[in-house]
Amino acid sequence: MLNQKLQQKLLQKLSPQQIQMIKLLEIPSMQLEQRIEKEIEDNPALEEGLETSIDDTYDEKSTKDKDEADFSIDEYITTDDIPSYKLNAKNYNKAELKPDIPFSVGASFHDFLESQLGLRNLSERTKMLASYLIGNLEDDGYLRRRLDAVADDLDFNLNIKTDQTELLETLRVIQDLDPIGVGARDLQECLILQIANKDQCIEPIANAHKIIKYHFEEFTRKHYDKITARLNISDANIKAAVAEILKLNPKPGGGYSDPHSKVSETIIPDFILENIDNDLQLSLNSRNVPELRISRSYSDMLEAYSASKGNSNKNQKEAVNFVKQKLDSAKWFIDAIKQRQNTLMITMRAILDFQKGYFVEGDETKLRPMILKDIADSTHLDISTISRVANSKYIQTHFGIFPLKSFFSEGLQTDSGEEVSTREIKKILQECIENELKHKPLTDDELADILQKKGYLIARRTVAKYREQLNIPVARLRKEL
Repeated sequence: MLNQKLQQKLLQKLSPQQIQMIKLLEIPSMQLEQRIEKEIEDNPALEEGLETSIDDTYDEKSTKDKDEADFSIDEYITTDDIPSYKLNAKNYNKAELKPDIPFSVGASFHDFLESQLGLRNLSERTKMLASYLIGNLEDDGYLRRRLDAVADDLDFNLNIKTDQTELLETLRVIQDLDPIGVGARDLQECLILQIANKDQCIEPIANAHKIIKYHFEEFTRKHYDKITARLNISDANIKAAVAEILKLNPKPGGGYSDPHSKVSETIIPDFILENIDNDLQLSLNSRNVPELRISRSYSDMLEAYSASKGNSNKNQKEAVNFVKQKLDSAKWFIDAIKQRQNTLMITMRAILDFQKGYFVEGDETKLRPMILKDIADSTHLDISTISRVANSKYIQTHFGIFPLKSFFSEGLQTDSGEEVSTREIKKILQECIENELKHKPLTDDELADILQKKGYLIARRTVAKYREQLNIPVARLRKEL
């Protein structure tokens, strides 16, 4: 039986314009340029304006929501005026923005191995299998795929029947190529291949071979006393053997350039902070953000359609709707860029005011405890908005380039009741470890005692947590002979 009833609900939904604004706010400057270029390609009513090299001053007043206001096309058509969204960023001409990129040609790591195969007296089948295995090597020279999985691929993809025994024999051929250690399936095998290629008559090399082959786990854990007892050698001999091991290359393929490998990402700062006589001057880095305007031809087209409104047929009405839709989309996108830049500057200025002592001197000990809520309260923006601004954004200062999220940290109290940033404690912790005796590194308990003597009320487990966050191993693994 069907029942009808009235129900009142209060729902909050994001408009397409708000979703677009959120997405633009999340991306850094480098991706913003690509996003604008894509929008220009997709929307013919949006076009790139004239280049200028004038530094525009930034308007810190927040932009009002014009989504429900009347659409005035004249407001978005620029002639000689500079668009306000261009802000006070460092603006340059295209020649300065996009310099010629040098192009270099060279053999890749895999090509280098393939060329060595051609110099070996191998059967065609062995060469084919070896070539396939080389194609499965990673950029550091390791083969991390199981041989049975490689055999299955050869069977299904190339209809070549083989087994692990034949592939292992072929892998030995690859492991005999230069650089020594290539084709290893783990670090231990890589080091064994290299140390076995040296003169075993030399005592330190012979001892190093035994350590890697039979006592590798103890070596990785730096249990040198156990190795000394089991091999029945002196401390001087084990020190010489360890020195030989440290000369080996754990990544034999790392020294070769591979065009197919991942390229390290270039950081383009979103903000530029200049310290001129202790006067901090903040600007947005919009040098790669093109000026935008609404196409004059599309606005003229809309005016022409509007003038002939009385004589319009169905096709003309569809054309008017299409042009109006593209013009609205262009207007919304320009508004979103304005609001993005405005939100970025408001947020960064709040961070700058909160951490002014740190930004003036660049001393991490002056970094105050700061969480997202502190900046949200200062800017009257939502915490999620602050989080989106801080994510993947960088600032260039006179003492380096830093991610915005690195300025946010929790706080701890000293014995005097003063609240300090965890970044300050981590810096002191790192300095203590850097200055410790290498043959007798400081334990977490000793580090906690040092911090407590300096006035920082911190427990041993907290020291261990900060040490792990700094990617510093435990004292036993930091010990050097």
